[in-house]
Order: sequence, then C-alpha cells, then structure tokens
Amino acid sequence: MALCCSLSNEVPEHPVVSPVSGSVFERRLIEKYIADNGVDPINGKEITVDQLIEIKAPPIVKPKVPSATSIPAVLKSLQDEWDAVMLNSFTLRQQLQTARQELSHALYQHDAACRVIARLHKEVSTAREALATLKPHTGYTAVTAPSVATSAEAGGVAAQPIEAAGLTPEIISQLQDKATVLTQERKRRGKTMPEGLATAEAVKGYKILASHPALHSASMPGILTMDVHAADTSHILTGGNDRCATVFNKDTEQVVAVLKGHTKKVTKVLYHPEEEVAITASPDSTIRVWNITSSSQSAIIRAHDGPVTGLSLHATGEYVLSTSLDQHWAFSDIRVGRLLTKVADTDGNPLTTAQFHPDGLIFGTGTQDSQIKIWDLKEQSNVANFP
Repeated sequence: MALCCSLSNEVPEHPVVSPVSGSVFERRLIEKYIADNGVDPINGKEITVDQLIEIKAPPIVKPKVPSATSIPAVLKSLQDEWDAVMLNSFTLRQQLQTARQELSHALYQHDAACRVIARLHKEVSTAREALATLKPHTGYTAVTAPSVATSAEAGGVAAQPIEAAGLTPEIISQLQDKATVLTQERKRRGKTMPEGLATAEAVKGYKILASHPALHSASMPGILTMDVHAADTSHILTGGNDRCATVFNKDTEQVVAVLKGHTKKVTKVLYHPEEEVAITASPDSTIRVWNITSSSQSAIIRAHDGPVTGLSLHATGEYVLSTSLDQHWAFSDIRVGRLLTKVADTDGNPLTTAQFHPDGLIFGTGTQDSQIKIWDLKEQSNVANFP
C-alpha cells in the first residue's frame, strides 16, 4: 500500500494519521506544523501531537548514503530547509484557495450591485416619463418652433434684420391717440375707489385651492415666469427651465399647448390680454411670438445681442418693450416681428427688467446697479432716475 503525505505529497518515512481529519502525514512535518499552529492543517481543528496515530507500514528501502557525503550538519540543514519549504508551500496553497473564494464572492456582489443600479435607473426614468404624462398633459398640442427658412417660405416667421426700422409718424400718432384715451379713463377711475377689492383680513385667509406640478419636464424642473390671460383668467402661461412655455387651463386641468423653440430656459412670458397670443423671451437673445389657437410660431424678434431680461406689452397690444444684459432696450412690432428702435442705456449698465406706464408713452427699466430709469418713448430719452 502506497501512502502519501498530505503536506509534502511525498511517501512518508514515518506515516501518522490525524484522527481529526483522517489524513496521512509525515510525522516530522506534522509535528512541526502542530507546534507552530496547534491545529490540523486540513480542516483547521485543534489537535495535539499525542493524538496522532502511527501507521504500521513496511520500511522503505533507501539507497545507501554515498560514502563521499561526510558532512552530517549540511545534510541536516538541507533536510530542515526542505521541511520548511513544504510547510510554506502548503500554507500558500491554502491562502490562494481562500483568496480565490473571496474574489469570487466580491465579483458576484459587484455584479449584483450593477444589476440593481441599472434596474433602479430604469425605474427612475420610467417614473419621470410617467410623471411627465400625467393627467394635466392630456390633450395638449406640442408646438415646435419652425426653422427660419421654412417659416419664411410659408409666409410666417421670417429672418428679421437687426437694424431698427424707426418710429414712423403713423406709429407715434397711434401711440399718442391710445395714450390720450387711456389717460382720460384713468383720471376718471382715479376719483373713486375701485369696487371689489379684497380686505387685509380676506388676504390673510387665502389658501391654496389647487396645485399642478406636471406642467414642465421633470428632468429639468423649475417654473421661472408666469402670466394670466386678462380676459379669461382660467388660462395661464408659464415658462420654465426646460426651454418650453406652457399654456394651461386650470379649470379643465389640461395643457392647451406646449411652445417649444427656445434653445435656453424661458425667463419671461406675456399673455396677450385680448388675443390667443403668447410672447416669450430667453437668454438665447430671442423674443418669440406664438399663435396659441393655430399652435404656431408667428415671429422671431432678434433685437438683442445678450440675454433678454424684461418684457412689457404696450397698451395697443401691437408692440413689445424688451430689455437685455447688452445694455439696450428695444421697441418692436409683434405683428410683423420687426425691431422698430433700439436705445442704449445712458450709463452703460445692463438692464434687468422693463414695464410700460399704463398710458404707454413712458416706461421704466431696472439696472444691475439698483436704479429705476424712466424713459420717454417718443423722444427715446432718459427723463428721470430713481436710485
């Protein structure tokens, strides 16, 4: 019967068997291992030298030692070194096996984590899409801005020149006539207190009646501006970070139109008080006029070289005032999408907002250095400043 040492894989001279693991060892090797570690090398259980069982086996016939070998100490040293190499080799094999198991477990956990992350990412994307298609978006018509060339061919949006057309006598006369009528009406109304004003106590008792969170894209949240139709207050126009303007009916809780065309966020919107017309502005330096009824873009006004920061509709409903960080204010015709006049700030400050006087012949602008400047539209001059 051939025996094999479980440590050295050699035929043992003095074979012993471990009662703990049932493995065969060379007595010399196993005694050294137990002296160093105190456990069985196969299963790691505690064992002592006295527990080893000697195996009776026929002696192994070794070749005679050459007579020339006469240095016993060298032979003993080589034997001890061999024993140490065998023990170290066995320990390294065990450590290698343990490392392989740990690596396999770590790779499995990494693979499982990647699958979980991918599934969660997919679920988040699905949830965002579902949120964007909730009830308020039922039945809306998406309006995408046509290209300049296509619109020009269709007789709609044309490429407007940057040069101002100027305030003609006809336009000035129209503005003056409107201002005269409005001034008379405003002076007549100013003599009596308007009816139906809410008291301070009533304002304190105001509460939220409804909330509509799904008007704009969930991936780019944020409503930056809003306007309400003067004739039909159920229609609301909003502009957001998603580069879109949304027309929403709060009574039916439906989106009437989504106006897409700006290349940057929409920061200013105006709802025409008498018509289904929307005017939007953006840091992309454009002002866009939209026909909500036909779901089309009717004009692009390129009056500025910087982000448009303010919009105000003239009382005639045909002209719009705009301000920009390019230090200019502009007066444009929304019917034809034409720039009429463009004036630089007298102090060279970027302009942040604009608002017409109710009569329409003067207007105010705000500046980045915290000034309010009053301008005469006909003279195109700065007539007063308020720090």
